Amino acid sequence: MATDPKEYIIAPPGKFSLRLQEIWEYRELFYFFTWRDIKVKYKQTLLGFLWAILQPLMMMILLTIVFGNALQVESDGIPYPIFVFSGLLLWDIFANGLTNASQSMVTNAEMIKKIYFPRMIIPMSSILVAVFDFFMALLIYFALLLYFDHPVNWFRVLIFLPFSLLITVVTTFGAGCLLAALNVKYRDFRYIIPYLIRFLLFVNPIMYSTSIFKSDWAQYLIALNPLAGAINMSRYAFVDGAVRWDLIGVSCLGAVLLLVVGVYVFRKTEGYFADLA
Repeated sequence: MATDPKEYIIAPPGKFSLRLQEIWEYRELFYFFTWRDIKVKYKQTLLGFLWAILQPLMMMILLTIVFGNALQVESDGIPYPIFVFSGLLLWDIFANGLTNASQSMVTNAEMIKKIYFPRMIIPMSSILVAVFDFFMALLIYFALLLYFDHPVNWFRVLIFLPFSLLITVVTTFGAGCLLAALNVKYRDFRYIIPYLIRFLLFVNPIMYSTSIFKSDWAQYLIALNPLAGAINMSRYAFVDGAVRWDLIGVSCLGAVLLLVVGVYVFRKTEGYFADLA
């Protein structure tokens, strides 16, 4: 008995579509890219994965000496090493993930030209390398909590730390897609991005508390930066004050808007990647 032929329609993805179903179908390639980048990052290093712990730890020690001890920067009553390390945990995801994602399309240019696969897998996998480092550094974070024996609301830790991680990843992915697409077309961005990250290090409340800004409009302005909102949210576990859900909502909105813009620009430029890379 003859069977009815199936008709397949190949169409370009929508400008705002993540095409998660297609990414799931290529999940083995997704795993390959992520694990390859992790191995390449730590290949031929003496300490290997320990660098994921040592880098934020050494940065924490430096910032504690300069800002915590010498300048006596306000830290909302939280021991300064815990205060600054909680910010560095999320900052490192953003800084490393953004750097990796912005260069990812150019780095994988030869593969892009030869075979088809969902291009968005490349910046996604680059950011997951930074998330891997986050979970390694989390060991030091919990060790600091035990060492300083500072009162911690563990229920808030279980709620706000994963939520902060989610906002950070969404923010990094949105910005990473945007810069990855722009870097393919305009190679000037490879020189701009390092300076941008240095600038954002001081804009975000890593080494200082946003409580120094007393007015509500300033707090809302800071919350528009989703990474700043994520960092502040991660510290709710150490303070007894009421949770500012309105500020969290503003930060979530900022993360979603950045994701939409990043995906839109990436999809709009995607058709030219093979030619421009």
